[in-house]
Amino acid sequence: MKRLFVDADACPVIEESLAVARSLAVSVALVGNLTQNLRRFQGSEDVEVIEVETERDEADFIIFSRIAQGDALVTGDTGLAAMVLGKGARVLTPRGRIFRQESIDHELHTRHEAKKARRAGRRVKGPPPFTIEERKRFEAVLARLLAEA
Repeated sequence: MKRLFVDADACPVIEESLAVARSLAVSVALVGNLTQNLRRFQGSEDVEVIEVETERDEADFIIFSRIAQGDALVTGDTGLAAMVLGKGARVLTPRGRIFRQESIDHELHTRHEAKKARRAGRRVKGPPPFTIEERKRFEAVLARLLAEA
């Protein structure tokens, strides 16, 4: 594994990502907009904080331009996941679900349908509350993903 990128805009597992990466000596790039106060994580040479302007998808563009084959990404953004899978990076959600090339088209379709429903004024059920068990699962999956590379 070369590097772990974290799509840090509203990411609930930044601390867990840093802890797992450090335990495996993997460097981390936290990418998010200026409103996220990411500088609080700066201070060690294994963490790069990349703050971007608040334009829509700006963090995604930076991640996509810097991520390479063999890197990993933590994101809940299915569109970004699809793009970086195409570059040979590994991707998982903050809940510990790994995005896979063979299922990404279906996930993009599901996202598109939900977006259409919201635009039509229908209520779309959001994700359930984030649990301690999901944090632990995320840590285990991230550790496995980083160790495999």
